[in-house]
Amino acid sequence: MVVAVLSLIGAFVAFYLLAANLGWTPPVPCGTGDCGTVQSSKYAQVGPVPVSGIGLAGYLALLALSLAGLRERMASSRAIPLLLFAGSLFGFLFSAYLTYLEAAVIEAWCRYCVASAIIITIVFAAALPELKRIRGGSGP
Repeated sequence: MVVAVLSLIGAFVAFYLLAANLGWTPPVPCGTGDCGTVQSSKYAQVGPVPVSGIGLAGYLALLALSLAGLRERMASSRAIPLLLFAGSLFGFLFSAYLTYLEAAVIEAWCRYCVASAIIITIVFAAALPELKRIRGGSGP
Protein backbone atom coordinates (compact mmCIF):
# COMPACT_ATOMS: atom_id res chain seq x y z
CA MET A 1 0.00 0.00 0.00
CA VAL A 2 2.96 2.32 0.66
CA VAL A 3 4.07 1.93 -2.95
CA ALA A 4 0.55 2.70 -4.17
CA VAL A 5 0.26 5.91 -2.14
CA LEU A 6 3.76 7.12 -3.06
CA SER A 7 3.20 6.27 -6.73
CA LEU A 8 0.01 8.31 -6.70
CA ILE A 9 1.86 11.29 -5.20
CA GLY A 10 4.67 10.84 -7.74
CA ALA A 11 2.11 10.73 -10.56
CA PHE A 12 0.70 14.08 -9.43
CA VAL A 13 4.18 15.65 -9.39
CA ALA A 14 5.03 14.20 -12.82
CA PHE A 15 1.67 15.29 -14.27
CA TYR A 16 2.22 18.84 -13.02
CA LEU A 17 5.64 18.96 -14.69
CA LEU A 18 4.24 17.43 -17.88
CA ALA A 19 1.38 19.95 -17.98
CA ALA A 20 3.88 22.79 -17.62
CA ASN A 21 6.15 21.24 -20.24
CA LEU A 22 3.25 20.98 -22.71
CA GLY A 23 2.16 24.56 -22.02
CA TRP A 24 -1.10 23.60 -20.28
CA THR A 25 -0.08 25.61 -17.21
CA PRO A 26 2.13 28.66 -16.68
CA PRO A 27 5.86 27.98 -16.26
CA VAL A 28 6.75 26.02 -13.15
CA PRO A 29 7.37 28.38 -10.21
CA CYS A 30 10.46 27.30 -8.34
CA GLY A 31 11.03 29.35 -5.19
CA THR A 32 14.38 27.66 -4.77
CA GLY A 33 16.49 26.36 -7.60
CA ASP A 34 15.98 27.00 -11.29
CA CYS A 35 13.17 24.83 -12.62
CA GLY A 36 13.02 26.75 -15.89
CA THR A 37 16.62 25.93 -16.73
CA VAL A 38 16.12 22.25 -15.93
CA GLN A 39 12.79 22.03 -17.77
CA SER A 40 14.17 23.73 -20.90
CA SER A 41 17.45 21.80 -21.03
CA LYS A 42 18.12 19.28 -23.77
CA TYR A 43 17.91 16.60 -21.07
CA ALA A 44 14.24 17.37 -20.35
CA GLN A 45 13.23 15.09 -23.24
CA VAL A 46 14.13 11.64 -24.49
CA GLY A 47 13.65 12.08 -28.21
CA PRO A 48 10.23 13.68 -28.57
CA VAL A 49 9.00 12.46 -25.16
CA PRO A 50 9.23 14.76 -22.13
CA VAL A 51 11.00 13.15 -19.18
CA SER A 52 7.99 14.12 -17.05
CA GLY A 53 5.82 11.99 -19.37
CA ILE A 54 8.11 9.02 -18.80
CA GLY A 55 7.87 9.67 -15.06
CA LEU A 56 4.07 9.87 -15.20
CA ALA A 57 3.85 6.59 -17.12
CA GLY A 58 6.25 4.94 -14.68
CA TYR A 59 4.39 6.11 -11.59
CA LEU A 60 1.04 5.02 -13.07
CA ALA A 61 2.48 1.59 -13.91
CA LEU A 62 3.83 1.22 -10.36
CA LEU A 63 0.46 2.31 -8.98
CA ALA A 64 -1.38 -0.25 -11.11
CA LEU A 65 1.05 -3.02 -10.17
CA SER A 66 0.90 -2.23 -6.47
CA LEU A 67 -2.90 -2.22 -6.51
CA ALA A 68 -2.99 -5.45 -8.52
CA GLY A 69 -0.66 -7.02 -5.97
CA LEU A 70 -3.17 -6.26 -3.21
CA ARG A 71 -5.84 -8.38 -4.88
CA GLU A 72 -6.31 -11.75 -3.24
CA ARG A 73 -6.10 -13.74 -6.46
CA MET A 74 -2.78 -12.08 -7.34
CA ALA A 75 -1.19 -12.65 -3.91
CA SER A 76 0.68 -15.77 -5.05
CA SER A 77 1.85 -14.29 -8.36
CA ARG A 78 5.58 -13.88 -8.82
CA ALA A 79 5.07 -11.64 -11.85
CA ILE A 80 3.61 -8.74 -9.84
CA PRO A 81 6.48 -8.47 -7.33
CA LEU A 82 9.04 -8.96 -10.12
CA LEU A 83 7.53 -6.17 -12.22
CA LEU A 84 7.11 -3.95 -9.16
CA PHE A 85 10.72 -4.42 -8.13
CA ALA A 86 12.08 -4.06 -11.67
CA GLY A 87 9.98 -0.97 -12.35
CA SER A 88 10.99 0.73 -9.13
CA LEU A 89 14.65 -0.14 -9.75
CA PHE A 90 14.49 1.33 -13.26
CA GLY A 91 12.76 4.45 -11.93
CA PHE A 92 15.34 4.83 -9.16
CA LEU A 93 18.29 4.45 -11.55
CA PHE A 94 16.77 6.79 -14.16
CA SER A 95 16.05 9.35 -11.46
CA ALA A 96 19.60 9.04 -10.11
CA TYR A 97 20.91 9.72 -13.63
CA LEU A 98 18.65 12.77 -13.98
CA THR A 99 19.76 14.05 -10.57
CA TYR A 100 23.38 13.65 -11.66
CA LEU A 101 22.59 15.68 -14.79
CA GLU A 102 21.04 18.43 -12.69
CA ALA A 103 24.08 18.60 -10.43
CA ALA A 104 26.99 18.06 -12.80
CA VAL A 105 25.82 19.04 -16.28
CA ILE A 106 22.90 21.46 -16.11
CA GLU A 107 24.13 22.96 -12.83
CA ALA A 108 20.58 23.86 -11.82
CA TRP A 109 18.00 22.24 -9.59
CA CYS A 110 14.26 21.80 -9.96
CA ARG A 111 12.53 21.29 -6.61
CA TYR A 112 9.83 19.15 -8.22
CA CYS A 113 12.42 16.93 -9.87
CA VAL A 114 14.18 16.53 -6.54
CA ALA A 115 10.83 15.70 -4.90
CA SER A 116 10.22 13.05 -7.55
CA ALA A 117 13.71 11.63 -6.98
CA ILE A 118 12.99 11.34 -3.26
CA ILE A 119 9.61 9.72 -3.92
CA ILE A 120 10.99 7.09 -6.31
CA THR A 121 13.85 6.35 -3.88
CA ILE A 122 11.32 5.62 -1.14
CA VAL A 123 9.21 3.57 -3.58
CA PHE A 124 12.29 1.51 -4.44
CA ALA A 125 13.09 0.98 -0.75
CA ALA A 126 9.47 -0.07 -0.14
CA ALA A 127 9.69 -2.52 -3.05
CA LEU A 128 12.82 -4.26 -1.73
CA PRO A 129 10.77 -6.77 0.33
CA GLU A 130 9.31 -7.96 -2.99
CA LEU A 131 12.60 -9.80 -3.55
CA LYS A 132 11.47 -12.36 -0.98
CA ARG A 133 8.20 -12.91 -2.85
CA ILE A 134 10.10 -13.23 -6.16
CA ARG A 135 12.25 -15.99 -4.67
CA GLY A 136 9.14 -17.82 -3.55
CA GLY A 137 9.04 -16.89 0.11
CA SER A 138 5.95 -15.53 1.76
CA GLY A 139 5.63 -11.78 1.53
CA PRO A 140 3.69 -9.08 3.31
